[in-house]
Amino acid sequence: MNKMDTLKIAVQKSGRLKEDSMKLLKDIGISIDNGKDQLKARASNFPLEVFFLRNGDIPQYLKDGVVDAAIIGNNVIVENGNSIESICNLGFSKCRVSIAVPKEMKYKSLQDLEGKQIATSYPNTVNAFLEKNNINANIHVINGSVEIAPNIGLAEAIVDIVSTGGTLFKNNLIEKDVILQSEAVLAVSPSIKPTQKTILNKIKFRIQSVLKGQSSKYVLLNAPNNSLEAIIALLPGMKSPTVLPLAKSGWSSVHSVIDKHQFWEIIDDLKALGAEGILICPIEKMVL
Repeated sequence: MNKMDTLKIAVQKSGRLKEDSMKLLKDIGISIDNGKDQLKARASNFPLEVFFLRNGDIPQYLKDGVVDAAIIGNNVIVENGNSIESICNLGFSKCRVSIAVPKEMKYKSLQDLEGKQIATSYPNTVNAFLEKNNINANIHVINGSVEIAPNIGLAEAIVDIVSTGGTLFKNNLIEKDVILQSEAVLAVSPSIKPTQKTILNKIKFRIQSVLKGQSSKYVLLNAPNNSLEAIIALLPGMKSPTVLPLAKSGWSSVHSVIDKHQFWEIIDDLKALGAEGILICPIEKMVL
């Protein structure tokens, strides 16, 4: 295959984000044989080359056109990639960039940060947030182990990534305000070529099919015909439910798709309308 017809995509070289990124590529049917400590790998069944890079370096590689796309946390783009567009949320690596302070600090609002020292690995994000809220504070940039800063007198507050809050708790800190909600996204280089953009659109389509399947359930049930109209109103499906007559007179089989978050509420309503033999099945992929 012509190398010019290959999409170059960056993923984090280690950690949970890498694991989830590689699983996603596998789920969309792309086979990649990457050995231990390998920094570059090609797909065997798709025009794709994967670069395993340091997370903080990826925005610059996108800006420079070294890679055409990346799977990266939105927080990293906000901090370092103001010219980079994200074209698809991926639903994993969810976290937040938050303000945290020592538990003993009297903190009632953002105004309590006025004149304070704030330690962070996200100076651009923090400065923009402070400016937006008309707060003057001093930023102390730390790359890693930000949580320790208040304990050693480097800062009076921190801004850092929070997922469960366990690390904050261990360091006697409490989360106060969320600056940014973040998750993994599919990002694109501003200099991507048309051929690579076509390949990227295929990947985006596959990803959206997988994500839609993960958020939906397939439901099959037997319904009395005198309740069909009410049952169909509960089950819109992708266009409309499939209704098939059963051998038993006065009954039909109804097949449809429901949002997994409405699962129990809809099931209770279906049972109340006389539905029986309700089966709920996971959907691997859903192509719209």
